[in-house]
Amino acid sequence: MKAWLRTALRVLRTLRPPSRRANIKRMQRRGESLDTITIREARATDIPALGALHAKTWSNTYPRVVHPPTAQLREYQWKEQFKVTDGSWCCFVVENSAGQLVGFAKGTPFKAAAQPDFNGELSKIYLLREYQRLGLGSRLLEKVVQHFLQRNIHNILLFADPGNASCRFYETLGAEKLFDKNGAFHGTYGWRNLQELLNRLCQAAPRSTRSSTRAGS
Repeated sequence: MKAWLRTALRVLRTLRPPSRRANIKRMQRRGESLDTITIREARATDIPALGALHAKTWSNTYPRVVHPPTAQLREYQWKEQFKVTDGSWCCFVVENSAGQLVGFAKGTPFKAAAQPDFNGELSKIYLLREYQRLGLGSRLLEKVVQHFLQRNIHNILLFADPGNASCRFYETLGAEKLFDKNGAFHGTYGWRNLQELLNRLCQAAPRSTRSSTRAGS
């Protein structure tokens, strides 16, 4: 299949975001429920699955990119990340009842002169389409926020495509738009009080999703 046709098909699939009701029905047909979903810290043994998931979810999020990053590239990047063992970064994964990874979020330290008020970054948060709109994104973000608070980091930012539907998710959770020195918005959001964000997330996320605190190294 030609590259332009593959791109067109990906764009068409993502024009309409999945609804919560439709994804709940899909879970039921698969014999799943939120009670069978686990959110845990990523482990080095997850790297191959994490690389494949990262490639797939990124491609689905940015369907207009003709040559998206491959699973092999993402796996290499995750191998390099797991070499950093100082506890400064975190990654949490969503695992279904079959042991498959269906989502993940990553947090890293942040330091840049352009945004001196922020010390942490939500660098990645992705879910497969069939697991979106179920509250799992809130649970992933909650885990990342807890990681930062435990390390005395009380503010974070993220860089998003301003045209992406995920921006509504951040704005619903009180994310502040951050403008450049010329007053332009390029998709950068920030939370200046992570405790307030954590309180909001604890109220919003489904409590039935199981969590695990197994180590990620």
